[in-house]
Amino acid sequence: MEIERKWAMQKEPPLPPRCRLRVEQSYLSLSPEVRVRRYEDLGSRELRYDLTIKSEGTIAREEIIKDLTEEEYRVLAAMAGGEPIVKEYSNYDYQGRVLEFSVVDPGRQSGFTYAEVEFPTLEEAQAFQAPDWFGEETTHKPGARMKEYWRQTRLEGR
Repeated sequence: MEIERKWAMQKEPPLPPRCRLRVEQSYLSLSPEVRVRRYEDLGSRELRYDLTIKSEGTIAREEIIKDLTEEEYRVLAAMAGGEPIVKEYSNYDYQGRVLEFSVVDPGRQSGFTYAEVEFPTLEEAQAFQAPDWFGEETTHKPGARMKEYWRQTRLEGR
């Protein structure tokens, strides 16, 4: 189970980053959400790949993640078609939790930034008080999911 909240954070957190990654993300299905990702650690240059399947939902969703080989990733990304979404994200320690800040499609007019925090329980997620610098919460905002961004920027007009 994935339990997370999201915010439309406008600028990088005022904290030292733990790591920085570049991610390429493509969708094979939007319902259920099935995506493939290529991760590059910008420090070590290590690469990894995964397949993620997520149920519908907002704050809590079922999630299955499986590691892929580079070849499996390439085949599945080609099946998705189109240009992958590029995310540059950094992880931070915030009150003992991981705060992920993402720059989506940097340099593109459609690009944007956001942050998310994952929680071990729904109760902890609901009790979490975000500081003002997190920005507007988008956890329950219709259309604020990455799969909707994929639909709008990669599928519509094909």
